[in-house]
Amino acid sequence: MANVVVVGSQWGDEGKGKIVDWLSEQADVVVRFQGGHNAGHTLVVNGVTYKLSLLPSGVVRPGKLSMIGNGVVLDPQALVDELARLESQGVHVGPERLRIAETTPLILALHRELDALREGTNSGTRIGTTKRGIGPAYEDKVGRRAIRLVDLVDAEALPAKVERLLSHHNLIRRGLGMPEVVTSELVADLLALAPKVLPFMDRVWELLDKARKDGKKILFEGAQGALLDIDHGTYPYVTSSNTVASSAASGSGVGPGALDYVLGITKAYTTRVGEGPFPTELTDEIGKTLGTKGREFGVVTGRPRRCGWFDAVLVRQTVRTCGIHGIALTKLDVLDGFEELKVCVGYRLDGKEIDYLPAESGAQARAEPIYETIPGWKESTAGARSWADLPAEAVKYVRWVEELIGCPVAVLSTSPERDDTILVHNPFQA
Repeated sequence: MANVVVVGSQWGDEGKGKIVDWLSEQADVVVRFQGGHNAGHTLVVNGVTYKLSLLPSGVVRPGKLSMIGNGVVLDPQALVDELARLESQGVHVGPERLRIAETTPLILALHRELDALREGTNSGTRIGTTKRGIGPAYEDKVGRRAIRLVDLVDAEALPAKVERLLSHHNLIRRGLGMPEVVTSELVADLLALAPKVLPFMDRVWELLDKARKDGKKILFEGAQGALLDIDHGTYPYVTSSNTVASSAASGSGVGPGALDYVLGITKAYTTRVGEGPFPTELTDEIGKTLGTKGREFGVVTGRPRRCGWFDAVLVRQTVRTCGIHGIALTKLDVLDGFEELKVCVGYRLDGKEIDYLPAESGAQARAEPIYETIPGWKESTAGARSWADLPAEAVKYVRWVEELIGCPVAVLSTSPERDDTILVHNPFQA
């Protein structure tokens, strides 16, 4: 049995919820390895809808062990609130069901305030963040001043660690005209939260090692998409963590040899939330139609997503940077009814044709898509559960996508419903 890494192959919002839920039913352990509560996914289990932001998808299923790895930034109040929401839906998540890495950095109120202030200013570059403090928390992690979950254990040592953090943040806050944070008040807030979150703390790296040795199936659940990766995405319009598949190892505490199969969740067209380049974006009626039919609104923010044609250049690139073995192609049914469909097969940049996304942001903004066109289909693909249920033109479109990105389709999703899926091969049995 293989251990599976799930990543988004575009800018996120590829429809990971349904696929991850299907995979988590087969898994013994489900691990979040990057991001924070800025990533949202919707699960529908036995007719009940669960909207998760921070917690791994496995928490809604009895008998599954869910983990939050060290690569995640954890807002302890958001964790408490999300656990309470699940409790109100009849799902009790205790330490027997959820474990959190002791070295996980914490998101604090001062991170949220700084994030919102930066994003709201008219100067500089607006990134389009969720204003939840993700970026500032990661900055403190690499700046070696973060408060980590394990720091809440020793109440006597905590004030000195908070002072080290505030020596940086209060300097910034003074410059921005914000009131300074008082050490004793922040310490008191953290110690009040400690009893609610410390019972979940554990050595996740050790638990994962034991799970592997016991032959357990592990699902590494990525958030957002590979094109938002801090190194490989459309910088600076990216998130503050590594979203590519290899970060599943560093973000959870396993070696790269533990990652057996990478499944790239891929939408049959392209969407993006927030600012940044988007070569195939459609601002016309076609773009509006894709947004309406696809119900393209963010789970976390409710923001409408920008929509455009499928960009094979981008997905081909993420297949390489993530080492994707197979893709789960989602939302094929949204393309029903179009007379013709376009796919970006290359870019034209300053008069030259290129087959990759340039690294420099100005060049990314100037890149013009080179399209090829294929006939669409009038019949509905919604609810198809076998290749025979699909129109011939839809099958041709899927095969064309496989050829252009250099990667096979492992799973084809034809509606948000769990059973409306065509399975080519099971990643856990690859």
